[in-house]
Amino acid sequence: MVLLSDHLHCIWTLPDDDVDFSARWSLIKHHVAYACRGLFDDVAVTVSRRKHRDASVWQRRFWEHQIRSDADLERHLDYIHFNPVKHGVAKSAGSWPYSSVHRYVAKGVYQPDWAGLPYLENMDLD
Repeated sequence: MVLLSDHLHCIWTLPDDDVDFSARWSLIKHHVAYACRGLFDDVAVTVSRRKHRDASVWQRRFWEHQIRSDADLERHLDYIHFNPVKHGVAKSAGSWPYSSVHRYVAKGVYQPDWAGLPYLENMDLD
């Protein structure tokens, strides 16, 4: 999981008898918006957001993807953990405090400077 100022990414394992992504996202968005009430008062609330009682911090929709293999999981973990670097809010994945990347570093899955400047300089981008 990674939490940024305007969006988040996460990977879930749902119980076998529950595939209600919408209800779960609704609960998450509600609880976070409630906990952050007052922090976004200066953000202009549109007529549409007012009509649908949407918090100014969240988009109305979400995207889902079913992980289909170990390689698919690895790609999505890399994408999620790289997101703070991609958006320019961190110099490396490990320097962003609101991320599960720290668990993966502790387990030895990622190096502490993964997706940082030394990592990127050694990547073959061609």
